[in-house]
Amino acid sequence: MSLRYALLALLRVGPMSGYDLKLQFDTSVGHLWHAPDSQIYPELRKMQDAGLIEGEDQVRGTRGTRRVYHVTDAGESDYLAWMNGPLSYARVREPASLKAAYLEAATPEAARTFLEEHIAHWRGELDQWEDELTRIEGRSNPALMRRLEITPEDDKDRVVAFKRLGYENLIERARTEIAWAQRGLTMLERLQGRDA
Repeated sequence: MSLRYALLALLRVGPMSGYDLKLQFDTSVGHLWHAPDSQIYPELRKMQDAGLIEGEDQVRGTRGTRRVYHVTDAGESDYLAWMNGPLSYARVREPASLKAAYLEAATPEAARTFLEEHIAHWRGELDQWEDELTRIEGRSNPALMRRLEITPEDDKDRVVAFKRLGYENLIERARTEIAWAQRGLTMLERLQGRDA
């Protein structure tokens, strides 16, 4: 269900085509909630069937059309109900933690590679999210700029503050994952020293 609300959040700024939504998704919400095209387009159809959005065909070029979606009153009400209601948490599925819990079956080299790759992955995420936080603070993120254009002046700092809060959570998660894998490497070295 979170994909639905991520799409509604983007559409509340203004009408967009599926392609435009995908681009906006990749540069903003996609950092917080990943969804490929194969999920976005079917969800748009479900949202339209549920009356949360309406689509209209617009002429594109001399022979083509594109479908542009906008939020309906029902979609706005549903979005606000979600924002103001409690969050339903899902059970965690964490493949790295699952694998780590059974690393005794791996060779020390495979365990080390797993932990080093985990660190490399999360360092990449950390770099990306820190860059994004810099764009948010500088109000230079294109999706944020678009949102701020329709936001009353008195609310702009609030919009930026909450965007910042979301990315600070991602940054802390990346730092925690890196520290966890580094502890695993230290433990692995200690365990190998015992076996020597």
